[in-house]
Amino acid sequence: QVQLVESGGGLVQPGGSLRLSCAASGFTFSRYSMTWVRQAPGKELEWVSTIYSGGSNTNYADSVKGRFTISRDNAKNTLYLQMNSLKSEDTAVYYCARGSSELNYRGLGTQVTVSS
Repeated sequence: QVQLVESGGGLVQPGGSLRLSCAASGFTFSRYSMTWVRQAPGKELEWVSTIYSGGSNTNYADSVKGRFTISRDNAKNTLYLQMNSLKSEDTAVYYCARGSSELNYRGLGTQVTVSS
């Protein structure tokens, strides 16, 4: 069955960096677009970034453009999100999801807290 397991979250000061990982299993990872979404307390789910199956095409929300980088290692079935220059408004649970427009599987998430 499809499994997506996020890791790498934690507490970081404003301006700091974190790298999230998402280990995928149960499907042919290289064939699918993959997406990061996040949900801040009391807010709706927000799309963050998508990477297409080949890895060369990526899209970012305006709120993270220039600060976050999505990447993938198809040989390791792993998705990444490098987050730099973190702000307090980046505080959220981050989820990886399979797909681009239709996200039919999602992991349990990893908490990112940006606070001094």
